[in-house]
Amino acid sequence: MTRIKRGYIARRRRTKIRLFASSFRGAHSRLTRTITQQKIRALVSAHQDRGRQKRYFRRLWITRINAVIRDNKVYYSYSRLIHNLYKKQLLLNRKILAQIAILNRNCLYMISNEILK
Repeated sequence: MTRIKRGYIARRRRTKIRLFASSFRGAHSRLTRTITQQKIRALVSAHQDRGRQKRYFRRLWITRINAVIRDNKVYYSYSRLIHNLYKKQLLLNRKILAQIAILNRNCLYMISNEILK
């Protein structure tokens, strides 16, 4: 009976997984079972961190806006500014407000004075 060589599909799948885990340390980049486990774990962490990143950036923007507002004493708090922005229907999101606060403070002061009127 002649020897039958296996196909290449399983090998191709494993090399694809190995390429994903090539930067991992130790057995996590060498052994197939641990590579698959670590790949699942890495993708779960990446998914969780995408949501976490959105939260962190929102916190950063709020902190920056609040710092500039309190520095100028135009408003006493961030929440009052946001509340009055919504009342005047000036739809500026926090990301844009934070960029304005850092790059062009005078513009933020003009916006806040417009709200006061």
